[in-house]
Amino acid sequence: MFFIGAVATLVTVAPFLLGTTPFPTYMFGLSMLMGVGFLVAGAGVLRSVAAGRRQARGVSR
Repeated sequence: MFFIGAVATLVTVAPFLLGTTPFPTYMFGLSMLMGVGFLVAGAGVLRSVAAGRRQARGVSR
C-alpha cells in the first residue's frame, strides 16, 4: 500500500517539476495511500508490541 502511494506521489509531483500538464485529481487521492500504508504499518508494530508484552507477562508468572 505504501509503495503504491509512493509511486503515485512521484507521478503526481513529476509534472510540476517538469513543467508539463498535471495529472487528474484522482492521482492526488492515490497519493494518500502512502499515509495509509504508514498507519497500517504503525498499527502492526503496536499490535506486535502488545502481543510481546502479553507473552512476557504470561511467562514471568
